[in-house]
Amino acid sequence: MDTGELADLIKSRRSIRRWLDKPVEEEKLLGAIELATWAPNGGNQQNWLFTIVLDRAVIASIADAVQARSDYVASLPEAARLGENAAAMLKRAGFFRGAPALIAVASSRYRSPLDEIAAARGEIDAKIRQMSTWRSVVDTRIQSVSSAIAYLLLVLHQAGLGAVWMTGPMEAKGEIEKILHIPTGMDLVACVPVGYPAESPDPRPRKPVRDVTRVIR
Repeated sequence: MDTGELADLIKSRRSIRRWLDKPVEEEKLLGAIELATWAPNGGNQQNWLFTIVLDRAVIASIADAVQARSDYVASLPEAARLGENAAAMLKRAGFFRGAPALIAVASSRYRSPLDEIAAARGEIDAKIRQMSTWRSVVDTRIQSVSSAIAYLLLVLHQAGLGAVWMTGPMEAKGEIEKILHIPTGMDLVACVPVGYPAESPDPRPRKPVRDVTRVIR
């Protein structure tokens, strides 16, 4: 694959929210995850766990849990002030129940050497406390998982599958972890519904690269 082909792959990927009623081959999902695990990750800990869900009833139970939480939010007086678009989003939070497959991504916690030192002397060392505060802005495990999911989405797209990266379901994190029996010490951080696409969304424009880039010469 040359740079042009890679650019086409990246630019043609879309977030897919409607799928054909067609099973997804387990081997395709396993192959995509295997490549995703080559993503850069903090300390090469590879502290992620991917759970493939092919059971439609389990996907539906996850969607029910998410929708129940979303309905509660929609019932609050503060929600009315957010406008119609927000209300519509809340009403369809469980849209992914129609996905033939779902990949739940979990991760264990990451502690760097600085984290260990900060835990031991952060109360008495102002410099370490400040460094730890700065570091807390960039959660290492979330960056690691995010890089893997980015790889995963591209490989799924290359395989003819459509997916969408979701963190909204984290509002039902506890319920989903119980449904999926996520191991102790792991936290669910994202859900990726997957299937053969039943839609082809138009591309959304990107800001010009010079609007989002600074060059220091």
